[in-house]
Amino acid sequence: MTLKQTIDIIELLDDASVSGDKVKAFLEARGAKHVNVQKVSGAKGSTDFIEVVIPGRGGKLLGGKAPTLGIIGRLGGIGARPERIGLVSDADGAVAALSAALKLIDMQGKGDVLAGDVIVTTHICPNAPTRPHDPVPFMDSPVDILTMNQHEVREDMDAILSIDTTKGNRVFNFRGIAISPTVKEGYILRFSDDLVSILEMSTGTVANTFAITTQDITPYGNNVYHINSILQPSVATKAPVVGVAITAQTPVPGCATGASHEVDIALAAKFSIEVAKAYGEKQCSFYDEQEFQRLVSLYGPMNHLQTLGTQGS
Repeated sequence: MTLKQTIDIIELLDDASVSGDKVKAFLEARGAKHVNVQKVSGAKGSTDFIEVVIPGRGGKLLGGKAPTLGIIGRLGGIGARPERIGLVSDADGAVAALSAALKLIDMQGKGDVLAGDVIVTTHICPNAPTRPHDPVPFMDSPVDILTMNQHEVREDMDAILSIDTTKGNRVFNFRGIAISPTVKEGYILRFSDDLVSILEMSTGTVANTFAITTQDITPYGNNVYHINSILQPSVATKAPVVGVAITAQTPVPGCATGASHEVDIALAAKFSIEVAKAYGEKQCSFYDEQEFQRLVSLYGPMNHLQTLGTQGS
């Protein structure tokens, strides 16, 4: 279960003075040994990027060959101070990712070590700006998406789960979590049957999934509509990426406080951990490699969608 770890992380992050160093100290006190923090400044302030590596018994960190799962908590900021007091809805991605990291650290302390390494990345900013968005306002960020991807998407991530609050829309009409199709190098591939099965076992219900559009897998900055940043990691990697959306029945602004639901965040963390278990054992596939190569041979590469295109031409 991940609810205890989720509550611990919420209590840690719901602090006007929280920082990456405070999160690092907390995780290290619980047994983490590979935590890195880097403060990065942008046009609208600064944020602390944090990376937590949980080594697997057969993972690359120890010289093994087991595949590495990346878990990225996507968000603009965990708080919108001084405009809003408290943890904002947008923080859910960071909370879920760090809750998964904390649970994996606790598991290792009890002797349960996964086969592959798990790399968890996100950023800590308790005073991020906001920005207009239809139908409800979004959280903005002190740094741009390119900078986020540079610090959160790692080359040694063989597959990525990108967790993001996805409540500022009218696409979803249920509360909980949902997964996207797999995105790889500009292609939107079919849903992974393995991930759907793990989602159903983790939640105890039929899998909730969500459709995405071509716009959603292009980089921010091209002036087209994106549902949010959930699939922005896909523009910066060749690895397959699946979005894990934390959802609501009605549109909720990313800057809303009192809008986070601990049980839903814990579900996202638990799902991510179960994927990590199976992926490291090579018992879970994000996509069909032969079918992907067939698509490329028939229609060519689509990685131009990972760029800003031919703007101004």
